[in-house]
Amino acid sequence: MLHVADYIKYLQYEKRCSKHTLVAYKNDLDQFIQYMDEMVGDFNVNAITSKQIRGWVMALMDSGVNPRTVGRKISTLKSFFKYLMREDVVQSNPAQLVNTPKVAKKLPTYVREANLNQLLDLGLFPQNFEGKRDKLIISLLYGTGVRLAELKTLTTNHVDLNAYLIKVEGKRQKERIIPFPKEVKLLIEEYMILRKEINDENNFLFLTSKGEPVYDKLIYRVVNKHLSMVTTIKKKSPHVLRHSFATHLLNNGADLNAVKELLGHANLSATQIYTHTTFEKLKQVYKQAHPRS
Repeated sequence: MLHVADYIKYLQYEKRCSKHTLVAYKNDLDQFIQYMDEMVGDFNVNAITSKQIRGWVMALMDSGVNPRTVGRKISTLKSFFKYLMREDVVQSNPAQLVNTPKVAKKLPTYVREANLNQLLDLGLFPQNFEGKRDKLIISLLYGTGVRLAELKTLTTNHVDLNAYLIKVEGKRQKERIIPFPKEVKLLIEEYMILRKEINDENNFLFLTSKGEPVYDKLIYRVVNKHLSMVTTIKKKSPHVLRHSFATHLLNNGADLNAVKELLGHANLSATQIYTHTTFEKLKQVYKQAHPRS
């Protein structure tokens, strides 16, 4: 459909959305169009009503789609019709009248400080190229809170060893500068010596043993393998280390706005979810310390 194609181009070139976001939005719209074709036999953006969108939402919920996913699909439609209004294709936004399903808030999964200290301090990584690389991957994910996509696109030029800083390109191509722990400098220097023997021409910081840039599944495997050595939590993904980074900073007194900037969140509300986790720690301290608790 022409309008959908134009909308995806708008997201890509004007809003600078990630490839993952573009795929998700297109899939949502294709799914809605298919539903409307089956229900009314013809998809016309000017004839869509709020009642029809609610019918689609109910069909999704009845089929067992997660409420969070349904909420994202509604947001996709709202954004799509907002774009169509801007382009004078439609006069109103029927999705604006559709409520998003309530989603139970889940506390972020994180690894305890003691477990991560055990992983990074007890010599659990081999002293070869892959061992040095894997330890550096874990250390940067936990030490800077970067996303997987930001980590794998780091280049050697993005690292300032003298200032203990890395430059990352986050969502919507927004750059931010993040400090890293001093111990990571030595890890980088040791890794770079072995990296030169693998491939000294490729500019990406993290490489496979064949000299190619690392990929998502490799990073997932590295994180899962090594977290399994020190924790029994079910979810062992790179994002868990991002959660751990934020939680541990707040637990140790970091300012919420500072953590927001380090994580690259657009809104403070995205960072505030970590305060629920730190509040649990405060409750434990209270129960242990207050004489009447």
